[in-house]
Amino acid sequence: MESFLRAWTGQDPNPDDYKNIEFWSNPERSGWLTKQGDYIKTWRRRWFVLKQGKLLWFKDNHVNRQSIPRGVIPVGNCLTVKGAEDVLNKPFAFELSTNQDTMYFIADSEKEKEEWINSIGRSIVQHSRSVTDSEVVDYDSKR
Repeated sequence: MESFLRAWTGQDPNPDDYKNIEFWSNPERSGWLTKQGDYIKTWRRRWFVLKQGKLLWFKDNHVNRQSIPRGVIPVGNCLTVKGAEDVLNKPFAFELSTNQDTMYFIADSEKEKEEWINSIGRSIVQHSRSVTDSEVVDYDSKR
């Protein structure tokens, strides 16, 4: 939870928040999203990477081994990810919520929004503390 709060307040993430995650290689999902600033409520475009239950963001898309994330959210602590166009009155908006906080994002298209929601939702289920490894179902392998 501390890392979620650190991400929420805009503090640099603790390296322990992304230790042992090769975020520069083969992410589950990556791409541009616009997120609202933490203190100054302007919208900024950031490069997001979803890998191993962490949603990390960077200033640009040139992510390599030396890159330092601007923020990290452990999605296993999140409860919901869903569309938020009605909340923000902006197209392609979605929200990611814990029991305490909500972060808002804007994708570039409806398709991108749905793909991010699906990817994050899958990651929430896989990394949730309430789900044991034996309960996780790999839906992709069931096709």
